[in-house]
Amino acid sequence: MTRILDLVDSFFITPERTDAGCSFGDIDMKTSFNDANIVFFGIPLELTTSFGKGTGRGPEAIRSTSAHQIETFVYDEKKDIKEIAKIFDLGDLKLPAYHDSGKIDSIFSFLDERIPPLVKALSTSKKKPFILGGEHTITYYCFKGLSNSQPLLIHFDAHRDLKHEYNGLKLCHTTPFYRLIEEGHIQGKNIIQIGIRQTDQDENNTAEKNGIVTFDPWEIKSNFDKVSTYISKVTANRNIYISFDIDVYDSPYVPCTGTPEPFGLDPFEIIKIIKSINDTAYLLGMDLVEVSLKNDDYREGTLATHTLLRIIPRKYV
Repeated sequence: MTRILDLVDSFFITPERTDAGCSFGDIDMKTSFNDANIVFFGIPLELTTSFGKGTGRGPEAIRSTSAHQIETFVYDEKKDIKEIAKIFDLGDLKLPAYHDSGKIDSIFSFLDERIPPLVKALSTSKKKPFILGGEHTITYYCFKGLSNSQPLLIHFDAHRDLKHEYNGLKLCHTTPFYRLIEEGHIQGKNIIQIGIRQTDQDENNTAEKNGIVTFDPWEIKSNFDKVSTYISKVTANRNIYISFDIDVYDSPYVPCTGTPEPFGLDPFEIIKIIKSINDTAYLLGMDLVEVSLKNDDYREGTLATHTLLRIIPRKYV
C-alpha cells in the first residue's frame, strides 16, 4: 500500500487542483485511499486526435457535472452510490507538455512507465480503477496493467479502433485494440464490441480474423433479447474490463466529442446492455473516454456521469 501511495503522490494533481476544482461526485461522506474500493483518476490526454478536439477536458467535464449538477442518488436504482461504494479520486495524471509532435514517442513511454504498474497495483489491492479520459489511446495502457487476469474486454464505441496504423502512428486513438491483440495482451475472441457503425474494410477483416464479437446498433435495436442473452452468458463468472467511448451514443447525445456518428444507441439501450452483464462477473476496471467540453456545453459530462452512476451499483462492480 505504501508503494501505491508513493506513486500517487508523485504522479497526480489532486482533484481540487485540477480545472474542475473538485473530486468525482464531491461526495460528502469522505473515504480514505486505504478504505476505498473504487479509485477514480483522470488522464486528460489529447495527443493524436484527428478530427474534433477537446478530449483533454474530459475529466474536467465529468468531475464538474458529477459534483455540481448531478446528485449521487440514482433514481431508477433507488440507491445512493455514496452508501454502496467507497470512492476515492486521485486526481489527474501529471502529463508532460506535448506541444511538439516530435515528442509523441516520449509521451507514450511516459504513459507506459506509469499507467500499467499503477493500474495493476490498484487491482492487486482490491481497488477497481475507474479512469476518465482523454483520448482512446489510454485504454492500451490501462488494459495492459490488468491483462494478466485475462479479462473479457467489453468495448462500447462507434468505431472499432483496430487500425494497424493511422497518420503514420502505430499507437494512437484509432489503434489501441489492434496493438493489444498484436502484442498478445488479449485474444480477439475475448473482445466484444458494442455499437460499432463506422470502420474500414481492413478493420472489419481484422475483427473477423481474430474472432471479435460485434453487436452493431441495427442488431441491438432489432433483436435486443439475443444480444442481452449472449452478453449475460459470456460474462458469467468472468473477469471483465469495460472500455466506454462516449461516442457509442447517437450523435445528438454527444455534441462535443471529436468523432460523433449517426445511427447510435440511446441511454436506455446502454443501460439495458450494462444490466445484461452477468451478476457473477467481476469488473477489474474500466475507462470512459473521448468526452469533451466546448462552449460551456456540459451535456457530455452529464451523460458520462450518469453512465458511471449506473455501472457502479451493479453486482459485478
